[in-house]
Amino acid sequence: MINTKRSVAIIGAGTAGLIAARELGKTGISSIVYDQKTRLGVPVRASGIVSINGLRSIGVDYKKSVTNTLYGARLHAGKSAVFIESKRAVAHVLERRHFNELCREQAEAEGARIVLGERVTPSSLNAIGTDNGVVVGADGAVSVVAKHYNMGELRSYVLTYKAEFDVEVQDKGIVDLFFDKEYNGLFGWLCPNSEGILEAGIGIRPGRHGLNSKKVFEGFLHRKEVAGILSKAKILDGQASIIPMRLRRRIVDAGRRVVLVGDAAGQVKPSTGGGIVFGGNAAILAAKTIHRYFDGEAELWDYESFYKSKYGTDTAIHSVVNRIYSGGWAGGIEFGIKAMRFMGIGSLLGRYGDMDSPTKMLKNMIFRKSGTDA
Repeated sequence: MINTKRSVAIIGAGTAGLIAARELGKTGISSIVYDQKTRLGVPVRASGIVSINGLRSIGVDYKKSVTNTLYGARLHAGKSAVFIESKRAVAHVLERRHFNELCREQAEAEGARIVLGERVTPSSLNAIGTDNGVVVGADGAVSVVAKHYNMGELRSYVLTYKAEFDVEVQDKGIVDLFFDKEYNGLFGWLCPNSEGILEAGIGIRPGRHGLNSKKVFEGFLHRKEVAGILSKAKILDGQASIIPMRLRRRIVDAGRRVVLVGDAAGQVKPSTGGGIVFGGNAAILAAKTIHRYFDGEAELWDYESFYKSKYGTDTAIHSVVNRIYSGGWAGGIEFGIKAMRFMGIGSLLGRYGDMDSPTKMLKNMIFRKSGTDA
């Protein structure tokens, strides 16, 4: 059935919401984006490490927001470590405030209207839903839209705490990842955000530490490898956040014309908690589906099946990786790192690895080793 209200209300002016607005504008669909913040991306709760291939896929002119480029990673578990290095750049570190402004500029260039300082409540959602053809929930992990429309609780999530430190960075192109039973939902990390700024952070499942990710973070700072770098460094800020690790039970309510994108939907990479690429691509897919819905060529629920069909396999593989390293079996993780080092898997991943698409990585390995162009 053709929907005559060709307008969309987007709740949340993060990356996913702004990309959805941009893509809708390209098809001639008007959208208005609401966000309770008075400044985009403030405070910054998410880290800005994003694969270069992934950034290219979401169509944002991101280059002005790049503060550093990464060429590899050191993986630590117990007393063992393995170094994965690529001859080419594999990821960029982004200044998230600037990146969000670039997304905003693109959305507004396509006709989207951005309304900041507007806190959407359950009661105001009813009016918004009545006035628009579709409502897009892009309002983060603690989504008002998802709760109001009873689209299910987060089925799995991690709590993070991160802070930036003013310190001289030795290996500017390398990120360090620390696997330990204390960081049982994700890992600890040290990432050079720029020439003199190092970000430290951890991710945990709520459990024996309760909801106190900051307490675990403070313990991480006393880890020998970390303390040696940060013991005399000046801390600049600190932020706690929540990252969903699985899709919600529903990401579409076709009857009430609501779809979820980004963290609100649980569209993240479970191996790292990164949401920019998966959420951005989901927003593009949602906008295409909404356009076809208005033209009577698709139903809104098609968006969920399209997303699972396109990203389900990669998401499942990333989930398996997360379960392996976050299972709390520190000895097993250390054994795996020793095995990787012994078998030279670090160099193999450095050559063929794809941070977002393991299926593409396997395809590249198979075709390139056989001498066939992928």
